[in-house]
Amino acid sequence: MSEYQYYEFLALDRPLTDAEYNQVRALSTRAQINRTRFVNEYQWGDFRGNPSVLMDQYYDAHLYFANWGTRILMLRLPATLLDLKTAERYCDSDTASVRRSGKNVVLEWRSDDEDGEEDWESGGPGSLAALVGVRAELAAGDLRPLYLAWLASVSAGRDEWSDDEEDGDDAAPDADSKNADRLVDPPPPPGLGRLTAAQSALVDFLRVDPDLLAAAATGTPDITSGAGGGAAVDSWIKNLTAKQKDQALRRLLADDDPHARAELLRAARPSAAAGFGSAPRIVSELVEEAAMRADARENARQRDLAKQRAQREKQAQQERERRLDVLADQGERPWNEVDALIAAKKASAYESAVTLLSDLEKLSRRGGDPAAFGRRLAALRTVHQRKPSFIDRLDAAGLP
Repeated sequence: MSEYQYYEFLALDRPLTDAEYNQVRALSTRAQINRTRFVNEYQWGDFRGNPSVLMDQYYDAHLYFANWGTRILMLRLPATLLDLKTAERYCDSDTASVRRSGKNVVLEWRSDDEDGEEDWESGGPGSLAALVGVRAELAAGDLRPLYLAWLASVSAGRDEWSDDEEDGDDAAPDADSKNADRLVDPPPPPGLGRLTAAQSALVDFLRVDPDLLAAAATGTPDITSGAGGGAAVDSWIKNLTAKQKDQALRRLLADDDPHARAELLRAARPSAAAGFGSAPRIVSELVEEAAMRADARENARQRDLAKQRAQREKQAQQERERRLDVLADQGERPWNEVDALIAAKKASAYESAVTLLSDLEKLSRRGGDPAAFGRRLAALRTVHQRKPSFIDRLDAAGLP
């Protein structure tokens, strides 16, 4: 198909009311719609609705996929669970942005790749189910998805972030991010070296450069270590009164409190929401380290390919030697077989004859008497000079 677009929306915190459902249904008669999900695909034309408006009014997650290389993920969270100013430190570009919408905060992350062939598995229909988990992680105070979105901005404009001496010392990067003016990354959260399944899916969806991610993860502590890990949770539980524990359990068991678990996690692990893994780094240095990692990996790949080629050549040589050993024990039989193949006057037989002659030529060199082979080959050419197809094959095989 020449054009394909996919739209999916999810209502996670509450289902749509009847009135809301009717309003959404009015946007499309073809879409698959229920109280919690909206899916529509287009092979021509466009969606009549505005995804931003639908996110403001009805839905908590949205995925857009187009086969020309555009991917968009939008997430809506209550402002009480995601601080706008914190999110803006990571999402302040065309690739990753955030805005306030009433009592909510709406994140919009996108990736564009018009040059490559679209990967449907990491960004197409069905991908939202693998990605939506990052919303709960953000609600619980895990800032890694925000940092990954920021890395996507750097990946999208990494050439602009590079410290290229040809541009001059005073040249300022013009990356796809307003963070360019300070040239440092936002505070890196802990756990970048061990992502969750949803975060790994986000890396693929946003096309984050794996070498850039590895460079960014260097030096950041594990998410489970320090004050933000299990010790902090144990300490928090120990300090709760019996009444507070009852209240926490009651909130978790309530059907009308979708954010109870997230809020309790934020309370139990305050450093996960407020603390960071390490000090900010110079962005150009991250890009350079990523480039070095990519070069090292490519060099290792080339060494491995060279080793594989050498092994294949060694095996091929051993096979040739074994084949020549067999020929050496057959006396005149191979030459008689050549005559029979030529007499067949078929293209495939000519090919087999030339292959056998090539082996006989190698055998003559190994035996130290190539002149004898040359005389027999010359005689063969004279006898079959009226067979141009056969003679051409001899020439092509380097058997003059």
